[in-house]
Amino acid sequence: MKKIRSKKLGAFLGFLTGLCNGLFGAGGGILVVPTFIYFMDLSVHEAHATALAVILPISIVSAIIYYKSGIYDWDIIYKVAVGGILGGIIGSNLLGKIPSYWLRKTFSIFMILAALRMIV
Repeated sequence: MKKIRSKKLGAFLGFLTGLCNGLFGAGGGILVVPTFIYFMDLSVHEAHATALAVILPISIVSAIIYYKSGIYDWDIIYKVAVGGILGGIIGSNLLGKIPSYWLRKTFSIFMILAALRMIV
């Protein structure tokens, strides 16, 4: 398959990612990672790392809008954020040490499990 790197694809992908993040509070990575790999010629490792950098500003904008709506549960935020920061540090350091094959398989399994959980 020919790899495509275009501004239009990037803008459209950004729009869909922002839409998913705004509607569901997450989910942009499900779109971004495979698109980066299969259409934008990034390696699996580059796709995961780049996805986080793309999703960060989108998440900040969505978080500000959610904050203005007053729909946060601060008690949960504090508890999960501490674990999330620790997990993010460990995961980011492990990313370069995990072979692409296992990274792809693990990501796919998490996507399938999340989909099944939401269906059931």
